[in-house]
Amino acid sequence: MLFPTTLVGSYPQPDWLIDREKLAKRLPPRVRAKELWRVPEPFLAQAQDDATIIAIKAQEEAGLDIITDGEIRRESYSNRFATALEGIDIDHPGTALDRSGHPNPVPRIVGPIRRKRSVEVDDVRFLRAHTAKPIKMTLPGPFTMSQQAQNDHYASDEAAAMAYAAAVNEEIRELFAAGADTVQVDEPYMQARPEKARQYGVKALNRALEGITGPSAVHICFGYAAIIHQRPSGYSFLPELAGCSCGQISVETAQSKLDCAVLAKLEGKQIMVGCLDLNDMAVETPDVIVSRIKRALRYVQPRNVILAPDCGMKYLPREVAFGKLQAMVEAARRLRAEYGDG
Repeated sequence: MLFPTTLVGSYPQPDWLIDREKLAKRLPPRVRAKELWRVPEPFLAQAQDDATIIAIKAQEEAGLDIITDGEIRRESYSNRFATALEGIDIDHPGTALDRSGHPNPVPRIVGPIRRKRSVEVDDVRFLRAHTAKPIKMTLPGPFTMSQQAQNDHYASDEAAAMAYAAAVNEEIRELFAAGADTVQVDEPYMQARPEKARQYGVKALNRALEGITGPSAVHICFGYAAIIHQRPSGYSFLPELAGCSCGQISVETAQSKLDCAVLAKLEGKQIMVGCLDLNDMAVETPDVIVSRIKRALRYVQPRNVILAPDCGMKYLPREVAFGKLQAMVEAARRLRAEYGDG
């Protein structure tokens, strides 16, 4: 199929599950933020399962081709995995600057980073059990986690990133074994910290994917639209990903009005084109979305284009998110008709 559609990862959590107003007024949590959940602990897992089913069915009803679990069980895209690792002290957190430049409590590395248990394997099994469509699972990347931690153990941040990469590699292997069709690694801090990313970002990502044969993606972004409203028109780190092991590269183009010429430097990769502006509460028309995709099609073959939102859909009102997905699916249908797969 040409122009398959999917989420980047997240989908809005119901108001009865999480305090969405409180979530929107704070920096994305790096340590645990249990105060965000509205449901008492004894019933939380069951409530998260129910809300995940709602997210799955919403994606199916909207017509998406590849389904995620909506990251419904997560307080942020990264903290659920990052705080589950051995060698991390979350009870006495450290501090690091967020990509917005504000100090944020973060996990503190106090010993060797190891994955002591699977973190998302039950999540992917649950997703596989509740949809017959292809599924994707996301997890935070090693470079990004190393930037979202206070390193009090390793001799360098690069050494910490490589330790995170080994843990991510173990998780990815189990995610595929549990039924994932695609695994996506989220690396937003490669854009936020390009100089460090050039030193060891791709090296850490490739270590995370060592020996992985299933379809893999890497997501790189400008930050949540709900938090970062002004964006550059170009990435500070993107052509470098031509040297990564991932077959898919996920980028944002809608809010930033990205100059898509840079995508020509990623020849041979599939490009997940962020084509929904999540800073705009209006639902785009399919024609607007088609025009955004055609900006990318000047530099990427149609067979290598995947449609997705810009990232951070979890911050949208649910009805807006659903409407945007419906419009994106219709845009994909029109593109297939025009480019020969209609």
